[in-house]
Amino acid sequence: MRLWRIVRLEFLSPGMRLACFGSTGALLGMGAYVASISQAASYLSDDPKACVNCHIMTPEYATWQHSSHARVANCNDCHVPHENLVRKYFFKAKDGARHSFMFTFGLEPQVIEAHPESREVIQANCVRCHSTVIGDVARPIHSASGRSCTDCHREVPHGRVHSLSSTPNAAVPPLDPVLPGFLRPKDAQP
Repeated sequence: MRLWRIVRLEFLSPGMRLACFGSTGALLGMGAYVASISQAASYLSDDPKACVNCHIMTPEYATWQHSSHARVANCNDCHVPHENLVRKYFFKAKDGARHSFMFTFGLEPQVIEAHPESREVIQANCVRCHSTVIGDVARPIHSASGRSCTDCHREVPHGRVHSLSSTPNAAVPPLDPVLPGFLRPKDAQP
């Protein structure tokens, strides 16, 4: 019973209780709204369209669509670890939080490049998929030569140019409207 009294905030005055419950409801409502407009659940999938929920990934998505990898691999096949599900989703969450922070605060660079931890994951996935082709050539990224697969294979899969202007007319899936239907003008309804 004591726990229930704490949950109901019975130790506070009625006004403070109302303010606490109201604030909690507002925070939960805003959290649900942000999760909805950011299509948060889509990031749990392996669908490449989730990668363009953020418009900054448009050039990468467009170049992947026209690459040889598009027929056999999605973004997660190259960009997340595959040792186990926990590591996969932990890496996706950590990387996604970094991307979200950078995008929200306008810190994304004009030219997107993989950070060191991502480069190691990409290298491991190149070796994982192409091990029968590369045989003894495959070495860890930190080998004596210090070279990775992308040192020679620079065009795979996104090409040499990674700027936002590299694919100005790229056909990508349109983003869903942010406003709920009841708030949109009648002429703007899809």
